[in-house]
Amino acid sequence: MRILVIGSGAREHALVRTLSLDPDPAELFAAPGNPGTAELATNVDVEAEDGAAVAALASEIEADLVVVGPEAPLVAGVADAVRAVGIPVFGPDAAAARLEGSKAFAKEIMAAAGVPTAMAHVCTTPDEVAAALDAFGPPYVVKDDGLAAGKGVVVTSDREAAVEHALACVRRSRRSAVVIEEFLDGPEVSLFCLSDGENVVPLAPAQDFKRLGDDDAGPNTGGMGAYTPLDWVPPQLVEDVVERVARPAVHELLKRETPFVGLLYCGLALTSRGLRVIEYNARFGDPETQVVLARLASPLGEALYAAATGELESLAPLRWRDDAAVTVVVASPGYPAAPETGGEITGIDEAEQVPGAWVLHAGTGRRDDGALVSAGGRVLSVVGTGEDLDAARAVAYDALARISLDGAQHRGDIAAAAAAGAVVLPAAADEGD
Repeated sequence: MRILVIGSGAREHALVRTLSLDPDPAELFAAPGNPGTAELATNVDVEAEDGAAVAALASEIEADLVVVGPEAPLVAGVADAVRAVGIPVFGPDAAAARLEGSKAFAKEIMAAAGVPTAMAHVCTTPDEVAAALDAFGPPYVVKDDGLAAGKGVVVTSDREAAVEHALACVRRSRRSAVVIEEFLDGPEVSLFCLSDGENVVPLAPAQDFKRLGDDDAGPNTGGMGAYTPLDWVPPQLVEDVVERVARPAVHELLKRETPFVGLLYCGLALTSRGLRVIEYNARFGDPETQVVLARLASPLGEALYAAATGELESLAPLRWRDDAAVTVVVASPGYPAAPETGGEITGIDEAEQVPGAWVLHAGTGRRDDGALVSAGGRVLSVVGTGEDLDAARAVAYDALARISLDGAQHRGDIAAAAAAGAVVLPAAADEGD
């Protein structure tokens, strides 16, 4: 089998790495890939959002499966173009990818499918923005309707800041819309679900960390770290999410003749009023993918191919390792507002000598002299595994300490609260509505 993975970040490096570990590994291609994927796959230069170019590449290399990693190519219709030339794709068509491409559309699907979520108003004028903010009160939750690389959400008690972000979203959006929601209390959980358009198979839940600094200080980012398993979640959580969140959305899209084939990301809050959906995404989340795949014992290629070809119902139950996994993101100086790139990175080989650790490339490149340099906001994901979260954290941070990038940023508290048993659920978080 030949598998083409589209994208260039740590998520794609994690996918390539995991595929390379399958018992009968496929011949792997990454487009455009990064210096990390180049060690495991053939990197091919392509514009990831150009559907015609991706379809031509897939045909040229005679790919048996195309896996689309990032959201922008999915929303742009890359999966449509590849399916049009008869190649199976793990990733939804543009119509179904609107679940992530438009927060307003996602709310429409949730309402139609009876999915529990935050109350929200879709606003298109300053007066509507003001009325929605007044209706919900602080803390204000303001979401860009379109794609924003994980940084389009502002949660603030500052009304002026909320208005400013809302109006900026309206000006940016092709639909001139912004979504304003009620605030959801309680810890957040990410659950990935494979879908073949009708059937749904859950992966293991994880938790990520969106804020830049320790103790959730600073601005929102694309994600600064993640961990799994979540020993503190209710035992029935995964089953509840499949039945109340994932399957209803997949069936609603099927009813609308826009089947969702790929990875349905369910972003959840375990609130004092029960389970609520924060958002859907149409692809593997980053950085949660880095830890979820670290614990997957079943062949990844087999699972992705089953989803892409409508065969999830016959897929053997997924198997998971008992250990824990933690990933810590190394970010460029100035991230997220103004990342400084071009800094030389050293110490990765030393980091990977730590037993149970490996390093995934996110935003890296090669200088003319061959040196590895930063080339994006999030630069590396350092993964540590161990028998429990304490051990996995120790491995991840030991490996990270061996890496050098001048001015780099990282959080020091990834999974710390969970390891200490300090994640607290609101009183009704493990109950129904």
